[in-house]
Amino acid sequence: MIRHTVAFRLRHPSGSAEERSFLAEAESLAAIPGVERFEQLDQVSSKNAYAFGFSMEFADQAAYDGYNAHPVHVAFVRDRWVPEVEEFLELDYVPLGG
Repeated sequence: MIRHTVAFRLRHPSGSAEERSFLAEAESLAAIPGVERFEQLDQVSSKNAYAFGFSMEFADQAAYDGYNAHPVHVAFVRDRWVPEVEEFLELDYVPLGG
């Protein structure tokens, strides 16, 4: 299992229509084959500057690779992520001892 996570901050003002549009369109990622347990997360800690997070799981590397190459993901990154995300941190985890 691979848990793919990303913490990020958008260029848009908090609560704006642009922010809502970005998050709504990101829901399309959940329908990509191989994506499990997709979550959008709201950052509540004052320990970092990121505002949101996405988390999802994949059964294996092949499922994760399929997600990365899927046209919906590629279009989202190109059309929304690159122009609208100001800063991000991506982390991919596998269980220890697994």
